[in-house]
Amino acid sequence: MRSFFCVFLALALSGCSIIYKLPTRQGNVIEQKQLDQLQVGMTKDQVKFLLGTPIATSPFRNERWDYFGYYKSPRGQVSSRTVSLYFDDNKLARMEGAKLENGEDVGTPDADDIAKQVKKDEHDKGRDTGTKKGADTGVAIPTP
Repeated sequence: MRSFFCVFLALALSGCSIIYKLPTRQGNVIEQKQLDQLQVGMTKDQVKFLLGTPIATSPFRNERWDYFGYYKSPRGQVSSRTVSLYFDDNKLARMEGAKLENGEDVGTPDADDIAKQVKKDEHDKGRDTGTKKGADTGVAIPTP
């Protein structure tokens, strides 16, 4: 009887979405607001102050800095972005991936987007439990 109860409990918990998966961020946090402030002619120190330390630089060719950003939401949506900056004589000469060609957002979230996603996930989690919040009767009322 005890083993039957344990198996039943395990199956019941696996059917519910109790497990919360944390969002995954790797690499540089690349926000479009910061990239919009980049200008050709900035020094390496100015770029490093604005974007932080690059993920990839070559010890033999210090003219190129690469910034990689990866984000996976708790729902499994993945977005990534690569920005390559090229320097000539310690000045920013060229940028790849900083400006959007077609004007669409590539999906790399900034801090506001992440806060909205967390709030939405909490709301959905409350809705998935099948009860209305704030019910003073103490009786669970299923949602349609």
